[in-house]
Amino acid sequence: MFSDAFPMKKVDDIAYEVDCQMIVVGNDNVDIGANPSAEEQEETLEEGQSKVNNVVHSFRLQATTYDKKQYLSHLKEYMKAVTKKLEEKGDAAAVPAFKAKANDFAKKVVGKFKDYEFYTGENMNPEGMVALLNYRDDGVTPYFTFWMHGLKEVKL
Repeated sequence: MFSDAFPMKKVDDIAYEVDCQMIVVGNDNVDIGANPSAEEQEETLEEGQSKVNNVVHSFRLQATTYDKKQYLSHLKEYMKAVTKKLEEKGDAAAVPAFKAKANDFAKKVVGKFKDYEFYTGENMNPEGMVALLNYRDDGVTPYFTFWMHGLKEVKL
């Protein structure tokens, strides 16, 4: 769902916050000239170009929607599945700490529910992780939140 090539930090030992940004894609003309100056208002998009989130674009995440009740229902089932996976891996000792931290972090998410946008993986697995997109305090800088225990590390 993301790569360690993106700046990230661990939050409350339960989730990762991954910094992302808006990029321009499409119309593959390469211009090696200078970038527009910082004083210019907004870089205009040429025909065939669009502005997209780099994490969404790179990992083909799919936007989805939830109301609070639906998200809580999904989260409850998702946390049960993660707990089961931890137990199957022989990590039963980590389960109580995971449940406590997940519960606390879920309360933070629900408290700011209206601020989030929701994304799933490319296959849109209804039982899989839902990534949470929010914006930093400046209201411009996007970041994703991913549940740490629901990720599987893949070395390339």
